[in-house]
Amino acid sequence: MNTNVKSATGTSAEKPVILNRTGISHAGRLDRFLKQGGVVITFLVLAVVVTALIEPRFLNRINLLNVMRNFGLLLIPSLAQMLVMTAGGFDLSVGAVVAIASVVSATVMFIAIPFFPGMEWVAILLALVAVIGVGIIVGSVNAGLVAYFSLSPFMVTLAMMSVLVGITLYFTQGIPIYGVADSFIATVGRGQIFGLPVILCIGLAILAACIVMQRFTPLGRHIYAVGSDLRSARLSGVATGRTLMVAYALAGVLAAFTGFLMTARLGSGQPTIGGTLALETIAAAVIGGVSLRGGVGRAEHVAMAALFLAVIANAMNLTQVDSKFQTLVLGAVLIAALALERLLLQRRKA
Repeated sequence: MNTNVKSATGTSAEKPVILNRTGISHAGRLDRFLKQGGVVITFLVLAVVVTALIEPRFLNRINLLNVMRNFGLLLIPSLAQMLVMTAGGFDLSVGAVVAIASVVSATVMFIAIPFFPGMEWVAILLALVAVIGVGIIVGSVNAGLVAYFSLSPFMVTLAMMSVLVGITLYFTQGIPIYGVADSFIATVGRGQIFGLPVILCIGLAILAACIVMQRFTPLGRHIYAVGSDLRSARLSGVATGRTLMVAYALAGVLAAFTGFLMTARLGSGQPTIGGTLALETIAAAVIGGVSLRGGVGRAEHVAMAALFLAVIANAMNLTQVDSKFQTLVLGAVLIAALALERLLLQRRKA
């Protein structure tokens, strides 16, 4: 089948398109493969296979449980980052929110447990309410500065990160907060449901909620619209300010909830956790196909990217790679993901 069309000057006015027997161009199949998360699936499969071949301990049940827990703890803040990036922004304060939420969780439990002897669940519930409040406040402040003062999301969340780190370190002096409820550590931090870690089950439930929100709710459509073109969304009747407020508030709550779960995992409130979490979540989002320009992103693809990063981190731990080199690898993976996004964007425009 010849698709060349000659112009008046005798030159080709349109590039030839090579079709297969089904009538679908190879470029179209590649584009569909990429849109369905083909890149991140390929990366994930390669990471699992190579790691299993290099380090047989990777397939040990205890190690797999550890990978699943770490995946769950990375998945939730990565979904938070995805929400903000899909709306056209960034959230560099994710790691600081996790740290302050961990400290708040442990502090509330430490104070509340003596007042409710034999009722640790009350202290845990109070800690959860406090953590959610912290997430809403931080997210709302970020959104208010971005949406109503037209400030740069990068600078706003960078400043928020600095403020939260300062508050956390001043309050704790860098010392962990103990006094976490034993039942909280046993059931959430170390517990399992049908052989799967509780933390992973919670993360998958949040993932399912994000997928439903993106595909079937007006909020999901509005977030995509705001991220694609803020002015057009406003002219179409979308409450852009409110949409940004909700997106950032949800991101704050998810980040704070991650700190709550990390407290159960570590058994204490840690003021220094989350130092590289902003980089990790942005890497997971970009590898998962979230556009840096906003308006594009699928929760399930981000989840696979988070699992890929969890496998890579576990592989480096098993092979005793220095922690400083691990940060270098994470940065290199992010640079490669950004370069790949640029190449794919240019290919689609060609």
